[in-house]
Amino acid sequence: MDVAPGTIAIWSDIGCPWAHLAVHRLHETRARLGLEDAVGFEHRPFPLELFDERVTPRKTLAAEVPVVGALAPEAGWQEWDAPEWEWPVTMLPALEAAQAVSAHDVRAAEELDRALRVAFFGESRCISMRHVILEVAAKCDRVDVDALAGALDDGVARRTVMARFDEATRSDAVKGSPHLFLPDGTDAHNPGIEMHWERPPGQGFPVVDHDDPAIYEDLLRRAAG
Repeated sequence: MDVAPGTIAIWSDIGCPWAHLAVHRLHETRARLGLEDAVGFEHRPFPLELFDERVTPRKTLAAEVPVVGALAPEAGWQEWDAPEWEWPVTMLPALEAAQAVSAHDVRAAEELDRALRVAFFGESRCISMRHVILEVAAKCDRVDVDALAGALDDGVARRTVMARFDEATRSDAVKGSPHLFLPDGTDAHNPGIEMHWERPPGQGFPVVDHDDPAIYEDLLRRAAG
C-alpha cells in the first residue's frame, strides 16, 4: 500500500459507525500528542453500498450506533431523529465531496470528512443531499464552498471514488471500513476493536469483546516517524 511519509491512509465509508469512531479517535489522539503538523490523514473511500449492492442499511446502523457510540459518546451520536423518509440511501455524494476537497487541500478534506460524519451520526442530517453537504462545508473554516459546489456539479470526484472502489476490490489488503495503513507498512482494520455479532447483521446486534483505544497512540507515533 503506497502511503506518503507522515500520513495515515484511512479507507472507510462516511456512513460506517466504526469509521466514525476511528476518525474521532485519530483526531483527538493526534491533538493530544501534539502531532497535528507531523501527521496528516488521507481519506480513501471504501463505499460499502457498492461492495454490498444495497442502500445504507437502516436496521444494521440502528443496532450498531448504540454499541459503538458507547465507546466514545463525545464523538457525536444520536439515534436517527429526522423523518424516516430523510434517511440517506447513498453516501456517494458525501464521499465525492471529501475527495473533491482533498484534491486541493488535504487538511480541508480532513475537516469536511469529520464534519459530514458528525452531521450524519450526531445530527441526523441527510448527507446524500447537495445542499446539506454544502451547509456542512460552510461551517468548515478551510473548505472553499464555492469550489466544492462546482466540483459536485461537475462530478469531478466520482471517478476518484470509483477508482478507489476498483482498487479495493482488486486488493486483498483492504479488509473493510475502517482500515488504516501507515508508511512503514503497518495496517490496522477497525483498530483496537474485537467484536462479533449476536445473530446476523440486520437481525441481531454487535458485541464488543475488546476495545483498546491506546492503539491510536502507537499508530500516530509510527506515522510521525
